[in-house]
Amino acid sequence: MKISLGSWSFTFGPFADHPVPLDQIVRKVAEAGYDGLELCGYPPQVSLQQYASAGPRQQLRRLLQDHGLGVSGYSADQTMCNPTVPENAQAYLDLFQRQVDLCVDIGSPMIRIDTVAAPGSIAERDYQSCLDRVAALWHKAATSAAAAGVKVTWEFEPGFVFNKPSEVVALHERVGHPNFKVVFDTAHAYVCSTAGPRQQGRREVLHGGLLEFFDKLYKRIGHVHLVDSDGTLLADETSRHLPFGEGNIDFAALAPRLLSLPDVDWWCVDLCFCPQAWDLVKPSLDFVERLLSTRPAA
Repeated sequence: MKISLGSWSFTFGPFADHPVPLDQIVRKVAEAGYDGLELCGYPPQVSLQQYASAGPRQQLRRLLQDHGLGVSGYSADQTMCNPTVPENAQAYLDLFQRQVDLCVDIGSPMIRIDTVAAPGSIAERDYQSCLDRVAALWHKAATSAAAAGVKVTWEFEPGFVFNKPSEVVALHERVGHPNFKVVFDTAHAYVCSTAGPRQQGRREVLHGGLLEFFDKLYKRIGHVHLVDSDGTLLADETSRHLPFGEGNIDFAALAPRLLSLPDVDWWCVDLCFCPQAWDLVKPSLDFVERLLSTRPAA
């Protein structure tokens, strides 16, 4: 298992007014001993605007290679093209293909997407047909990405529609493509399964909480984000991300399950919205490396 860190940890939230330059992040992550970086596709990082041509993309690959870092994935910015809007279908696929091409050029084996739309933005009468429509669109996207050798993973969370445990399972099933998997972000999964905020209609939580949700998603998981959670939201929008040990997640119980996943090569540390993220780079790696030692003996 290889360990990466999400570069968005130093772009959003408390870092929004003074984002850390990417080259500084690369040096920090390499010095800490990570295997790689997961790249943020939102400005001012690895967006289509900043990396529009082959030159900057090749420079980025050299920067990472010179520091001994791989790429675990690419978090695509699709905010300008909401996939739940029917009129956006072709524009979405065009944008997605450009982002897949970027993944190929920078050496990313995976592209991470989300539903973009906020909870409550879809009328109840249109909710199921919208889920089906997004699934059909993502099936086409997964097909085109497969041709390029890039895996598609969907990150569900309270801040976007289709965040009930049953909806996550249903949407993955409806996409129905072997190149389409789910991101198991431990904070989002914990919040969605134990608290159930910002859900459409009746609230849905699981008696077995995070571990039950993991078991429901086991064969569907294609990537892992690691961070702690206390089950609350940040600014009433999305899951609050806490440093390891400051939340309620039982990582000792979860780690053996995560290590048994058949389609996961990377664990990505996700310190998004953590004010102390810069100082947590090395301690977080140390924590995750201790989790890796829980792998049962062969």
